[in-house]
Amino acid sequence: MRIIFMGTPEFAVPSLKILIDSGENIVCVVTRPDRKKGRGMKQDVTPVKKLAMVNCLSILQPESSKEPDFIQEVKDLKPDIIVVVAYGQILTKEFLSIPKLGCINVHASLLPKFRGSAPIQWAILEGESKTGVTIQNVLEKLDAGDIIIQKETEITSEDNFSSLYTRLAFLGAEALKEAVNLIKNKNAIPVPQDERSATYVRKITKEDGSINWNDGALKIHNKIRALNPWPGTYSFFNGKIVKIIKAEYVLDKKEGKPGEIVAADKEKIGILCADGLIYIKEVKPEAKKAMTAGEFVSGYRLKTGMQLG
Repeated sequence: MRIIFMGTPEFAVPSLKILIDSGENIVCVVTRPDRKKGRGMKQDVTPVKKLAMVNCLSILQPESSKEPDFIQEVKDLKPDIIVVVAYGQILTKEFLSIPKLGCINVHASLLPKFRGSAPIQWAILEGESKTGVTIQNVLEKLDAGDIIIQKETEITSEDNFSSLYTRLAFLGAEALKEAVNLIKNKNAIPVPQDERSATYVRKITKEDGSINWNDGALKIHNKIRALNPWPGTYSFFNGKIVKIIKAEYVLDKKEGKPGEIVAADKEKIGILCADGLIYIKEVKPEAKKAMTAGEFVSGYRLKTGMQLG
């Protein structure tokens, strides 16, 4: 079976690797263009391109998947199937019609829930106890294709975006391998999604990282986990941004104003919120390196009664 693989970030690497290791016939890898990075204008090569180069695979990097020359190149490759994993562009109806057996996608949620971008962050933000990956047929409508395979994983209280991203990347690769084998052996039975249960999520912005201490402790704790490392959650101290990297929470209502510091020692910084406390364990002050709560308390002379926000 002739496969074209389309992907860009680190999330797509395990999927490409599992296809390579399985001996699949990957006739081309399509990834986003290299970008200039830093003062020396060094090329920033995508993670998928790096793996493709190591394995001497043919690579295409169009600015747009709508380019006529690119579409013709794909047609000339005569793919049986196109695999899409976090490629980063919407594909047109003309493009989707090229492969004989269609296009399939690895999506980082249990569809039809969390269609769209940033499904991993939103699963944590919404306080989900589980998430997973879905291998689906690609349609013009966003993430609405029939489901081939789904795999679940628990979201623990210790998970943040980084840990869940990595776990789902490998889980997605395993599911992709199974789906490709089903399609190859003509055993795939795609199941339509229940449109009544569909939810859509938007992209995360830097502004989403701002903490409102009037929110509940669990909501704030979920935000800290979901937006680590980007864009990061932050508050203000003496007019400067302080990013909160790691924290815990307790539901223990105390007297005081939201954002008030009620504990400041070597182990933690306790901040009041609507229904409890956020205990900050690690922070990154503006223009400084990350530091423990104790280092921040000592270096910035934090005392109870002071205010964040």
